[in-house]
Amino acid sequence: MTAASPATGSGVAGLRRGISTLLYRHSTLFLLLLLAPPLTWLGIVYLGSLLALLLQSFFYIDEFTGQVVREFSLRTYVELLTGAANLDIILRTVTMAATVTVAAAAIGFPIAYYMARYATGRTKALFYLGVMLPLWSSYLVRVYAWKLLLAREGVISWAFDKAYLGWFLDAVLALPVIGGSSLSVSYIGMFLVFTYIWLPFMILPIQAALERVPPSLIEASGDLGARPNETFRRVILPLALPGVVAGSIFTFSLTLGDYIIPYVIGTSRFFIGQAVYIHQGTAGNVPLAAAFSVVPIVIIGIYLAIARRLGAFDAL
Repeated sequence: MTAASPATGSGVAGLRRGISTLLYRHSTLFLLLLLAPPLTWLGIVYLGSLLALLLQSFFYIDEFTGQVVREFSLRTYVELLTGAANLDIILRTVTMAATVTVAAAAIGFPIAYYMARYATGRTKALFYLGVMLPLWSSYLVRVYAWKLLLAREGVISWAFDKAYLGWFLDAVLALPVIGGSSLSVSYIGMFLVFTYIWLPFMILPIQAALERVPPSLIEASGDLGARPNETFRRVILPLALPGVVAGSIFTFSLTLGDYIIPYVIGTSRFFIGQAVYIHQGTAGNVPLAAAFSVVPIVIIGIYLAIARRLGAFDAL
């Protein structure tokens, strides 16, 4: 037994050296072995679930039995695209997502520009901390905290009253469609919460893109007689566009699919995320829920194709 142990150990060591030599000489094989587990996971779990989702959307509900008929049909998509309530849900969600994206870009760009061009050392660290600190807390905690802030008895209403601007807040809440009994049950409040929650996802990509803009280009633009607004339009903004596009993909897609904020903040009108949740749960209409889920995927795909055609990804 003791004589066999050294032989066994030398055999294992030799096998290891052989495998190591093989992988060293065939780097492609080594790369494939490294990528095989994540690619398998991506193919089976992610792409497989998307394929299953797509297949479910081509089934339909039997009107008599209420059971899912697993036959290829476009009935569910016809129901989705011809029903006034369904189209209203899609339009409402896309409008909110677009509005939040524009607002996040308008707020985030100046912050990102200051972080990239002017902030240094401790100041930049404080900016990074301020941008990312909300991400360290629970998503639900932040949403419910905003619900308390936006309530009729909340801090925001109290601040308006103390500033003798309660009449202005009441006038805004009295506006049709976007108003409500309080900010916590209105589209305005939902817009504020969405913008706050997703703002870091807009600031960080823009800041990373602006960091790559050489200061010499901005100086050269000024030396050639360009005014600050011309330098911004013709030099800074085109070079920062990939960051804006990347941030907009985050804010737009996350708003499209979110159902918690519309459930906690806002009115009883559904968004796509809520429609998916209701149809696959209470209503039991899994094909229609799957069809609703395909809508954000298609919208984001079209958006990415347009952005790529405009050259927004060339500098990434």
